[in-house]
Amino acid sequence: MALGLLRRFMGAALILCALVLSGCQEDLYTNLVEREANSMVAALQRNGIPASRLLQEDGKMKVVVDRDRFSEAVRVLEDAGLPKQAFATMGEVFKQEGLVASPMQERAKMLYALSEELSKTVSEIDGVLSARIHIVLPDNDPLRREASPSSASVFIRHEAGLKIDPLVPQIKTLVANGIAGLSYDKVSVVPVAAPASQPASATQPMVAFLGLWILETSVSRAMWIIGGLAFLVVAFAGALAAVIWRQRGQKTYQLESYR
Repeated sequence: MALGLLRRFMGAALILCALVLSGCQEDLYTNLVEREANSMVAALQRNGIPASRLLQEDGKMKVVVDRDRFSEAVRVLEDAGLPKQAFATMGEVFKQEGLVASPMQERAKMLYALSEELSKTVSEIDGVLSARIHIVLPDNDPLRREASPSSASVFIRHEAGLKIDPLVPQIKTLVANGIAGLSYDKVSVVPVAAPASQPASATQPMVAFLGLWILETSVSRAMWIIGGLAFLVVAFAGALAAVIWRQRGQKTYQLESYR
């Protein structure tokens, strides 16, 4: 019984220590797939920000950073275009729900699905941080003598060092070939360079302590915490041993008196 009580106390002390040390970390992003989490951790570490990915109970990943560098981590990921924008697929857009859709609704769904699919393709080009494509298709009005031509506008946010001009003709060709009846000349591309990422700030170095990233100046405080908890464990063990020894002595004395 005494040994079990000692083990429970030591376990509680270790849990308390872990909570104290992990209190300096904060969730940056949650509900991520593994690829997203890896990209975000790599981007943060390239900029001198220690980060790690942890597994959630539902199987998804989360990225944690030191609380003192939370705002800096958010800025770094925004400059890197992370996490990537999520786009709807054709199957998601045309998933049947409720009553039969009208022709106008089907047309709106088609435009949205084409825009999402093409935007996703363009955003996967190396150096492109985000992309949006807006499509205009003419109405099929038989009373009109001249049909309005289809058109598309492409907005691209890219890295500051990317040479976007050679890619513009390829992007226009990609969009024109992805939409029926759209000519190359009716595709406009507007590239916008993101601000150049600032160099990593000269902050205090981080070190690994018991599997957690903490400031180097906080190591001594963490060691004091560990030492204090260890002292409490030893003191509790000594007090428990004294109680057990005293109880055994009392039992022996009672047996001798009985005889």
